[in-house]
Amino acid sequence: MSLRIVSSLALFSLVTLLASCSSAPKPVKSADQYYQEAEAAYARRNYEEAVTAYKKVKEAYSSPELTAKAELKIADAHYANESYIEAAAAYEDFRKLHPTNPKAPYALYRAALSHYHQITGIDTDQTPVKNAVITLESFLRQYPSSEYAPEVREKLADCRDKQLEYETYVGNFYLRTDKTAAGIKRLSDAVLHFPKSPKLDRTLYLLGKGYLEEGNRQQADLVFSQLASQFPGSEYHKEAVKTAAKFAGYTSHGK
Repeated sequence: MSLRIVSSLALFSLVTLLASCSSAPKPVKSADQYYQEAEAAYARRNYEEAVTAYKKVKEAYSSPELTAKAELKIADAHYANESYIEAAAAYEDFRKLHPTNPKAPYALYRAALSHYHQITGIDTDQTPVKNAVITLESFLRQYPSSEYAPEVREKLADCRDKQLEYETYVGNFYLRTDKTAAGIKRLSDAVLHFPKSPKLDRTLYLLGKGYLEEGNRQQADLVFSQLASQFPGSEYHKEAVKTAAKFAGYTSHGK
């Protein structure tokens, strides 16, 4: 056999060996290894990398306990990354999959906060407020003695105030655009739904003013009396006195 042929065969064998090495499957990591990588990424605040690694833990199907831990940590990573839409969905998924898990109350609490943190102004979409109220109320029904209950009650009270502010905002808009009947209806409903809100004074003032504009002095007096009783020191009580006097002056002048 010539030297040339031997060299060719050797080169072919080397290429074949390298090809087989490059195509060999990479060693698969265990679920525990993926979990440790995810925890390390989470600690570095690299939350997207952490989510990717936690998902690999889930895909490994190592054990129900480790899978559940990974699912909850995915939600926590989204929450820490301020990706609140994704966090809310992940916490809800955890609760549906593991309703009896000891962490189920925590997941519901965090789901409620995820909705709460999506709230913006009163002139924007109010869906996050509605979702937060529903979830917060659900938490208090199920876990009234939880360590999270005091904060949940505070957040719920704030959400209800925001709902009142929105209804008042819409009612006032109707009044300002000469849709007095619609404004009165909106403000009246707000008073009925949020009777104990500390921010009800402005709603009562606008409602009384609406009745005056409609020419219903009797109803205006009743509303302003409620305003004086509940909020004697409010700036809106003082404004109501001025407004009532002004409308009385208009009436006398008209006569």
